[in-house]
Amino acid sequence: MTRYIILLATVALALHSANAGPPTQAPPEPKDMKTIFNGKDLAGWNGDPRLWSVKNGAIRGETTAKTKANGNTFIIWTEGHTKDFELRLSFRCNATNNSGIQYRSKHITSKVRNKWVVRGYQHEIRNEIKFPNISGFIYDEGGLTGGRGRTCLVGEQATWGPKGKVVTGKLIDQAGWNTLFKLDKFNDVIIIAKGTHIRHYMNNRLILDFHDDPKRALLDGILAFQLHAGRPMFAEFKNVRIREIK
Repeated sequence: MTRYIILLATVALALHSANAGPPTQAPPEPKDMKTIFNGKDLAGWNGDPRLWSVKNGAIRGETTAKTKANGNTFIIWTEGHTKDFELRLSFRCNATNNSGIQYRSKHITSKVRNKWVVRGYQHEIRNEIKFPNISGFIYDEGGLTGGRGRTCLVGEQATWGPKGKVVTGKLIDQAGWNTLFKLDKFNDVIIIAKGTHIRHYMNNRLILDFHDDPKRALLDGILAFQLHAGRPMFAEFKNVRIREIK
């Protein structure tokens, strides 16, 4: 009987390990993170000066009824790239429009509506709580990775292969998001990308785990923040820090 109980316990442990999935907590912040926004001015950043400023220690992008964005526009970090990297920051925006964090992206300078057009992977930013229109999914801004739009949604553990996206696990649901996301307040983002593997964390919880198709994946590029064309809006970013993963 004792041997039978031990066997059952061993099998149960093996099944639990097989179905446990990836860890949901963010890793501790490494000591070699580099601060890339000084909290005082836009040194090291390039965007439309009509729309971007520093307010209360945050990069603030804002459009109004009088001061509009001529198409989606971005403020670009000019002092580095995002290849294999870890990015940490806090963001806040209002609900009248959406924003985003561009990484491994490309600055587009020809046949564009303004001088600050960026295309590529985007970590979506929204001040909304109803799935799927929430912050954190991967959006193919400008169609640079093949016009895939919402490439990987919040909550998905997924792989993009020759036949498209295959979802292999679930990381968070609507109820979990309602508890996690701080509406109208600053939320903390971590993006970790190494090779074709990308992870997004919100408020220290893993919300997206994605392996991209090597034939479509962007493996290097620039970092930028978005102001969306259309209705007046604002977006703020602070405590921006990054490290290269070697």
